[in-house]
Amino acid sequence: MPSGIKDKVVILGAGCSRFGERWDCEAADLMAEAFEECLQDAGIEKKQIEAAWQATGIDAFNVGAGALPLSMALRLPNIPVSRVENYCASGTEAFRAATYAVASGACDIALALGFEKLKDVGYGGLPQRTRGLTNDLFFPNLSAPGAFALLAAGYRAKYGIDKQDLKRAMAHVSVKSHANGAKNPKAHLRNAVSEERVLNAPLIADPIGLFDCCGVSDGAACAIVTTPEIARSLGKKDLVSVKALQLCTSNGEEGGYDRWDGSYIHTTRIAARRAYEEAGIQKPLSEISMTEVHDCFSITELVTMEDLQLSEAGGAVKDVLDGVYDADGKIPCQIDGGLKCFGHPIGASGLRMIYEMYLQLNGRAGERQLPDPRIGLTHNLGGFPYQNVASISIIGRHGI
Repeated sequence: MPSGIKDKVVILGAGCSRFGERWDCEAADLMAEAFEECLQDAGIEKKQIEAAWQATGIDAFNVGAGALPLSMALRLPNIPVSRVENYCASGTEAFRAATYAVASGACDIALALGFEKLKDVGYGGLPQRTRGLTNDLFFPNLSAPGAFALLAAGYRAKYGIDKQDLKRAMAHVSVKSHANGAKNPKAHLRNAVSEERVLNAPLIADPIGLFDCCGVSDGAACAIVTTPEIARSLGKKDLVSVKALQLCTSNGEEGGYDRWDGSYIHTTRIAARRAYEEAGIQKPLSEISMTEVHDCFSITELVTMEDLQLSEAGGAVKDVLDGVYDADGKIPCQIDGGLKCFGHPIGASGLRMIYEMYLQLNGRAGERQLPDPRIGLTHNLGGFPYQNVASISIIGRHGI
């Protein structure tokens, strides 16, 4: 029986570009910005990297398919480089591939890097096939805000939640994340907002308002991984290791049968359960120190708290309003500002989340540093509530 990868792989170094409207940069510049920080942090030479994985989600608007962009931009030493794409979980997918390569013994040191250059596209939301690529009718009557508004409706109906209470909780999610992002020099949006401003913002897809939506950004993030033994031989002491990596993909049942009531994300629940088992976590509420979850919309973050077993079924609204997930709460969520403040360059987001967990666990998060975090969880969700891929990574101090 497989035993999982708990503590078999550690993060040797991590890096992240500044996210935002990077009109002054090409994709290669963003990759180099993140990689230079990562390489310096790892304390190795580029020639020591034996394999790499590149994550990009919208290749038609970037630099073409394949992994040559990463290899050429960084002048990697003719090593194997592969491109991975798995919706919004692409960054975590690259990290999973690099981690598995090291855990298997296929290589000693591996790189995972994700990037996206979306602002150049010119659209307010993520590019779709009907926006500039072709003239076919691919999802002609569906938008991301509309799909997740249905998640809000399903959740509210199941638990009998007052619409205004739900909107207040969603607003609190956004206010909390903006307060955190204001302290992060690498975030795209760095202005704090009030609950009143969020509640009075233009409506996008009821009950989702303007401030309930994450933005579109350019950015890159990366990590270098190796074994604990190699890390120690390089002089690393306080190691941050991978505890679990789990991926769950929809098989169509949510949209094809009536067993799913539209109030939760089925794949997130499965991925979380598997990740906790792999990491040896029995009581998530008391063992998880912090989370970075896929807050494409504030309702997504709220529902995810229940899917991760951090809030009881139907209890996330109260927990959010009580400040459980605030920076000074029991389990801070989006302590770096999240997708809400960084935007969502698809290939980079998962690795950006891991970067923040890594900084926090090393006590290097500056003004937003949490007191004594031990275990961090990241969550990506790609696709729609009824058709998606969910990815969970758990990282923490080595040996605990």
